Amino acid sequence: MDVYKIDDIGELLKNNAYAGRGIVIGKTPDGKNAVTAYFIMGRSENSRNRIFKEEGENVTIYPFDESKVEDPSLIIYSPIKKIENKLIVTNGDQTDTIYDFIKKGECFREALKTREFEPDKPNYTPRISGIMNFKDNDFDYSMSILKSLDKDGSACGRYFYDYEAVNGLGHFIHTYVCDGNPLPTFTGEPERVAIENDIDAFADKIWTNLNESNKISLYVRYINIADGTVENRMFNKNA
Repeated sequence: MDVYKIDDIGELLKNNAYAGRGIVIGKTPDGKNAVTAYFIMGRSENSRNRIFKEEGENVTIYPFDESKVEDPSLIIYSPIKKIENKLIVTNGDQTDTIYDFIKKGECFREALKTREFEPDKPNYTPRISGIMNFKDNDFDYSMSILKSLDKDGSACGRYFYDYEAVNGLGHFIHTYVCDGNPLPTFTGEPERVAIENDIDAFADKIWTNLNESNKISLYVRYINIADGTVENRMFNKNA
């Protein structure tokens, strides 16, 4: 097995009917841009009734049709928030936990030690999180997954991965391996994926290969490492 293999994210997604929610963080091959992407999928009407909205440098998920909201607790949150020289990306309200800890001078790991997987029995959806730390005209990043250690949700495993940014390399973590009942939790290290210099090519590759029936929204951000300028692409199926 080639442990240094870098996969094409489109290939990973196109045969996966339900990756769930996914985070990608990496660096463009030319070394100029830090990259992150976040997508959501859904099977129920409640889950599918969502859109991404930009709010300054942050992104928040809102219901598309407020009259159809059944339970907002696990579907309405801010997946992307900026604080100081850091960008937080998560699949739940742990974004706010991480933000608040950093504001108090504490860290990503300490924040997530206070959280666990989602209480959506029998899936016990993992909480996936990432943080990008910018310094000295470069950045590094960390990713995490909090998941149930058994089928009963009796205990939580907390896994952390720290990376130096490497040109052309990204890491991809998602909540589920594939579709199923209950949904099978993501296992192993974040997947190594190729990042592209062109934001439109990279964003289109993800959006096009997400399952047409289950995809809901995608947000991609390219951050120029030298001057901090930002390019964003947002896709909402409910637009």
